Amino acid sequence: MAAQQQLLKAEKVSRVFGGLKAVSDVNLEINDGELVGLIGPNGAGKTTLFNLLTGVYEPSDGDITFSGTRVNGLKPYQITKRGAARTFQNIRLFGEMTVLENVMVAYNMHAQHNLFSSILRLPTHFKGEADMREKAIEFLKIFNLESKKDEIAKNLPYGEQRRLEIARALAAKPKLLLLDEPAAGMNPQETTDLMNLIRWIRDEFKITILLIEHDMGLVMGVCERIYVLDRGQMIASGTPEQIRTNPKVIEAYLGQEV
Repeated sequence: MAAQQQLLKAEKVSRVFGGLKAVSDVNLEINDGELVGLIGPNGAGKTTLFNLLTGVYEPSDGDITFSGTRVNGLKPYQITKRGAARTFQNIRLFGEMTVLENVMVAYNMHAQHNLFSSILRLPTHFKGEADMREKAIEFLKIFNLESKKDEIAKNLPYGEQRRLEIARALAAKPKLLLLDEPAAGMNPQETTDLMNLIRWIRDEFKITILLIEHDMGLVMGVCERIYVLDRGQMIASGTPEQIRTNPKVIEAYLGQEV
């Protein structure tokens, strides 16, 4: 069996806001094909770390390497083009656009544009648009959203909005998908469906997934490894079984074994 190749590495990464260290000397490594969780109390620095990994913030100290390239200082769209896509704790769809248009936006990132044909509206321009539309519809079928393709995104029920956000992220053809609290606001059945969807996405698309989540049933049920943040510091990492019995994690977050 071939050794797994490292995809993402954070080495002694810190972020300071007005003298406060929101993230302090964090180390994290994720290999190709892994499904990894990031947990911790509210205010632990989880979303700040996601923002550092995806270029929303630049580290005050330390290095972030993605696919063998140091990405400190790159803009979010530059990191996305290199193969890292994310969702947000608060869903960020293009609310006034249709479901189909939301996915086509992601496909558009990888389209081979020809400015001349676009300006003159040549046949090659329309063929490119038609190809993107066809690919986007096929993608919506995968997520059972094809029948909603012409609906305005903000009018979808919450669970379908979350699925659309994940579909849009995957349409960007990422190597790494970062999910920020994907189960937030979901009922137990929706959470179970989401857990199955996350497993299926990893296996079907052969990508790596890193997720922040408070639902411990989902985290323990789907993740192969888990990192734990508390007050901006990484206090533990390991398998779900190691994490659920770790005294530091129990004291800081779980309260009791789960």
